[in-house]
Amino acid sequence: MSRHYYIAGNWKMHNTRTQSAELAQSLVSQLKDGTHKYLVAPTFTNIETVSAIIEGTNIRLGAQNCAPEEQGAHTGEVSVLQLKDLGVQTIILGHSERRHIYKEDDALINKKVKLALKHGFEVILCIGELLEEREAGKVEEVCERQTVKGLEGVAVSDLGNVVIAYEPVWAIGTGKTATPQDAEAVHAFVRKVITRLYGEDAASKIIIQYGGSVKPDNVSALMAMENIDGALVGGASLKAETFIPIAKF
Repeated sequence: MSRHYYIAGNWKMHNTRTQSAELAQSLVSQLKDGTHKYLVAPTFTNIETVSAIIEGTNIRLGAQNCAPEEQGAHTGEVSVLQLKDLGVQTIILGHSERRHIYKEDDALINKKVKLALKHGFEVILCIGELLEEREAGKVEEVCERQTVKGLEGVAVSDLGNVVIAYEPVWAIGTGKTATPQDAEAVHAFVRKVITRLYGEDAASKIIIQYGGSVKPDNVSALMAMENIDGALVGGASLKAETFIPIAKF
């Protein structure tokens, strides 16, 4: 297996520039001998500050979203061209908060995915079910739809720049975590979906992260699963003392 572990921190709408700079400096010094792939995604206004600190280190720079158009009259939006200008390498798209709070649908997310890939970004495509969908037995249906529609029109040649993040919505910020076995079942299923769409070789290479209340005390059990290739970390990524143990599990 050629997949490597990929640990990403999604800082969401937290931190001033000063706080972001302090956190980034801590991570740079404490992860320099880390063996996995790392990323932090600050809020838009803090990207430039963090970029200057992590440039040339083993930590990638991420953004939490982008507009579906390159430029134009889109008040309040941020474009891929502006993100590229700041040194962003990866864009997180389709996060459950974007889907459920800001009502982004699969078609909009797909448009963003294709635009980001066209401009050479790595994309972390988030998928995952709501609690009522899980209770109704629709986990696979929801995850398959979000994966298939999110990747519609994406060529196999671009798939090397795509990471999938499975985030059961009921586990995000709630303190509830899917058991490693529950998470593994969905990861294995999503890999089967990728096999159907792109073939076995592509499916064996794609990195599928788990997100949803990942903490220092549950990360090892999750990462021990065959199809879990990393973590997209929310709350625990906001402090060096909780993110470092996850990043160095």
